[in-house]
Amino acid sequence: MSTFNTAAGWALAGGIVALGSSIVMSEVFHAERPETMGYVVEGVVEDGGGEEAEMSMGEALTDTSVTAERGENLFGRCASCHTINQGGASGIGPNLYGMLGSQIAGQSGYDYSDALAGIGGSWNWDNMSDWLASPRNFASGTKMSFAGLSDPYDRASVILYMNEQGSNMALPAAPPPEAEAEEGEEAPADGEEAVPAEDEAPVDDSAEAVDAEG
Repeated sequence: MSTFNTAAGWALAGGIVALGSSIVMSEVFHAERPETMGYVVEGVVEDGGGEEAEMSMGEALTDTSVTAERGENLFGRCASCHTINQGGASGIGPNLYGMLGSQIAGQSGYDYSDALAGIGGSWNWDNMSDWLASPRNFASGTKMSFAGLSDPYDRASVILYMNEQGSNMALPAAPPPEAEAEEGEEAPADGEEAVPAEDEAPVDDSAEAVDAEG
C-alpha cells in the first residue's frame, strides 16, 4: 500500500511540475501579431487596402477595344427599356437620343424618379459612366433596375455609341503620359557633381582659375 501511495504521490507531483512549466513557458514565449508588420509579404493585401482608383473615361477611350460598334452590341441589353433613335418613343425608360449634354432627368413627358430628378446638372462622360456602373449608387432610390456595367471599357463603348446618336460631345482628354527619365540618365545626388557624358570633355578648373587671375 505504501508503495502505491509513493508512486501516486510522485505521479501527482510530476503532473503539477509539468502544468507549472507549461504556464511559465506560455507566458515567456507568448506572441501576438504586431500592429505593423516588419516586412511586406507579396500577394497579401492589408484590411482596407488594395482598392484601385477608378479608370477615367479619357483613359478608357484610349484602349483600342473601345469602339462604337462594341457599344451598339452592348446597348442591346438596354433596348428592352429604351429607344435611341431620333423621335423614338419612351418606353419603360426614356428615349436616349441626344442624351449626352442634356439635362439629367430633363426629357419632357417622362416621369423620372425623385432620386434621379434631384441629381441636377447635365449628362457628361464621367457622370454617365458612374450611372452605367451602378444606377442605384448614382441615384439611390431610382426606378431603374439595371444592375450596371462593371467594366470601364464596356461603359466607354456604350457612351461612345450613345454620343454618336445625336449628342456629338467632344471626347474627354486622355491622361498625360507619365514622365519617364531617359535611359541611363540619373540626377546627381546632393553634394555630388554631375558626371560628363562620354562625348563631353571634362572642364579644367585649373585653367579657368588661371584665366581669372590673369
